[in-house]
Amino acid sequence: MTAANSSGTVDGPGDVPAGRRLALVTLVVREYDEAIDWFTGRLDFKLVEDTQLKEPQKRWVVVQPGCEPASALLLARAADATQRACIGQQTGGRVGFFLHTDDFWRDYRNFAARGVRFVREPVAQSYGTVAVFADLYGNLWDLIEPGHAT
Repeated sequence: MTAANSSGTVDGPGDVPAGRRLALVTLVVREYDEAIDWFTGRLDFKLVEDTQLKEPQKRWVVVQPGCEPASALLLARAADATQRACIGQQTGGRVGFFLHTDDFWRDYRNFAARGVRFVREPVAQSYGTVAVFADLYGNLWDLIEPGHAT
């Protein structure tokens, strides 16, 4: 599908505006504080925002893995039985999140020492070094150092 841009011309396939990026991905959680503690305490994520919303017991909680503006997680507390059933199964058992690092072995050792459960051991792949871990709810993540495998 094509659409007219601000100058009235039609952008073609592959024409991507430079000012767009994926900012947030929602992760459904059981409780806000346990999720904040896990992501900040085990994975060194930064708590970017924790704002009480007008709805009772609803907060806007954002964590991100680094200091610079990047994609981040919106931690959203499950509000009903349907949402609670999705906790830990957001991608149906597949790896759904990909955490890139500039030092795989540093982060792998630090995470393991803090009790992060690795479900697949480190392996050298053509795209870099990778291991799979589960978050506190069981969602699967790749820890990846992109580039040449070491």
